Amino acid sequence: MDFSPGNITALVIAASFATGLNIYATVLTLGILARTQWVALPPGLDSLGHTWVLAVCAVMFAIEFVADKVPAFDMVWNVLHTVVRVPIAALVAYHASAQLSPQMQMIATGVGAAVALATHSSKTALRAVVTPSPEPVSNIALSSAEDVVAVGLTWFATHHPFIAASVAVVILIAAVLAARVLLRAIHRPLRRLFGMPPEKGPVASKPSVE
Repeated sequence: MDFSPGNITALVIAASFATGLNIYATVLTLGILARTQWVALPPGLDSLGHTWVLAVCAVMFAIEFVADKVPAFDMVWNVLHTVVRVPIAALVAYHASAQLSPQMQMIATGVGAAVALATHSSKTALRAVVTPSPEPVSNIALSSAEDVVAVGLTWFATHHPFIAASVAVVILIAAVLAARVLLRAIHRPLRRLFGMPPEKGPVASKPSVE
């Protein structure tokens, strides 16, 4: 992999998107690639190949693989991981861009955190829509798809960073739009379910009487 600023930035975007989906799968994939030297990664990511990092991520990935597929509990799990996914995405971005200038490194870190936050928020919003469904299949299918995308996109980003970053941006935009549409669709039924009064629309002004 060419460690040009453009390639590193693209890798940061793709990896941060994957981190927002599944932090442990993403770091574990990068760690295995760094440990086996299957592909050349930015030198700052070499620490992800340490044994203890791989072991912790493997255990947590196994836990998340189950926890993220249990309806209702997956919402609690995802909300709690707001304080995990975003900071670690920023940390990975910081180390990945270590060979860039200090200014570029700070920009890359901010981009990594912002992409991870947007991805994590969209994922949580979509889960809020899917979780109330009485059958568990949709939850399991959505979670499994996220796991596959996190691992696959991370691996692909180490070979084709620009394509992976473009795919990540397209999926993220689609997820944000889908989350907004679905949340609006269930907004009124939820208000009725909890006995909340319907939202009042804008009051039309009365025509003046001359």
